[in-house]
Amino acid sequence: MDLAKFEKALMIGETVAIEFKRAGGTIETDTFETVCSFSNRFGGDIYLGVLDNGTVVGVPENAAPSMVKNFISAIGNPNLFSPTLYLEPEIFKYRKKTLIHIHVPSSGEVHSFKKRIYDRVDEADVKVSATAKIAQMYIRKQEIYTERKVYPYVKLKDLRLDLLPMVRILAKNNAGGSHLWEKLPNMDLLKSAGLYAEDHATGKDGFNLAAVMLLGRDEVIRDVCPAYQTDALVRKVNVDRYDDRLTVVTNLIESFEQLFKFATLHLPDKFYVEGAERKSLRNIVAREMLVNTLMHREYSSSFQAKFVIEQDRMYVENANRARFNGPITLRNLEPFPKNPLIASFFRNIGYSEKLGSGTRKMFKYGRLYSGVDPEFIEDDVFRIIQPLNENYSFDAELANGVGGQMGGQMGGQIGGQIALNERQLDILQIIKDNPTVTRKILAEMLGINESAVQKHLETLKENGVIRHVGKTRGHWEVTPTSRLSPVSRS
Repeated sequence: MDLAKFEKALMIGETVAIEFKRAGGTIETDTFETVCSFSNRFGGDIYLGVLDNGTVVGVPENAAPSMVKNFISAIGNPNLFSPTLYLEPEIFKYRKKTLIHIHVPSSGEVHSFKKRIYDRVDEADVKVSATAKIAQMYIRKQEIYTERKVYPYVKLKDLRLDLLPMVRILAKNNAGGSHLWEKLPNMDLLKSAGLYAEDHATGKDGFNLAAVMLLGRDEVIRDVCPAYQTDALVRKVNVDRYDDRLTVVTNLIESFEQLFKFATLHLPDKFYVEGAERKSLRNIVAREMLVNTLMHREYSSSFQAKFVIEQDRMYVENANRARFNGPITLRNLEPFPKNPLIASFFRNIGYSEKLGSGTRKMFKYGRLYSGVDPEFIEDDVFRIIQPLNENYSFDAELANGVGGQMGGQMGGQIGGQIALNERQLDILQIIKDNPTVTRKILAEMLGINESAVQKHLETLKENGVIRHVGKTRGHWEVTPTSRLSPVSRS
């Protein structure tokens, strides 16, 4: 939690993007109305435990976890929110008071709460009922998200309804044994997922582009998106052409399966143990790259998406509606769904997790897979570049250095290498991106206290990985080394 941002909000007071809510042991209805209005307008921040005048009163500390759990359940309930939302409230402390922060991004959808649409006007949540006003909201959203374009002549017969039994099973398993989609008829499931809607610009209703891309028959996808395909290539020996090729032109659910199978066929699966659990680094990295290129692609573009495996790297690239130009790092990461409906569908069936987690996992596991950080480049063509090194295996190096005992290390020399845990690697990445970062900011970014940050910094300094130049307002320098070896956190 950025406490400086919170204190600034207290000074400014409630605005079109800031809302204070007094909360006892439960979350009141008006909080959900604000979530709905923020989603429909510019997004914003809700602080539970603050009076309208900015006085911090807090929420009951023992009730905060259940409040968060109930909040997440409510916004994911299609009987309350349509379409449903996925937000991640944060419990934090301020002057010994417990508070809850809810960041609500602007959505690509027009959301309703209890079948009523709310908009944010100044510092108030306003119920919208006039057809013209609702139409304007839909038009504003549709200018941003092409996945919402309605195709009134696409019918149920044009969709792969044979995939829905698998979709229900995936959603059920992902939800821990029970999901609303299990018992919904086909049409109700598609409406619940936001794949059938009314276009208020034309007055027509029907299946939208997201429905066609997720579940459309191949011939329907070709008609709607003639340029759509993902070209998967292996260029390790014949770099001028390819060693192997797969052209994928089917729905996104089966596209992911085909591309993932192609990746597992051509990439080494390196041994890795995290705690007591073995994880497939290959599967994690390939999965995140492929899900990203399918989920956040701009499907109105004719640019041909690619998944390419080379000797020293693999990469995906796809058309993109860029929010800025340049590299994405852990420091400037600001999750933003390019196709919220497709992203939500993928999250429901377990193909992806919460927004932004895929990028964080790529930085973590991509580094473990090859010893080098991946690159994320935001531009009109979005790219993820993952370095490859078939000879690199930090687990093998650690095993040789400590007689087969892996994991649980907290730094130090192992097998002639400097062994860093995940937290220290995260700190190192942040310092590389921002050499003037402070302990306080590091603590806020990592969600740990400053004393823990200090211990990690001391470990990094003792091992010669970093050094601090100057006094209080100095900066960090990363010592060039090829002896860094990540290990699992105990």
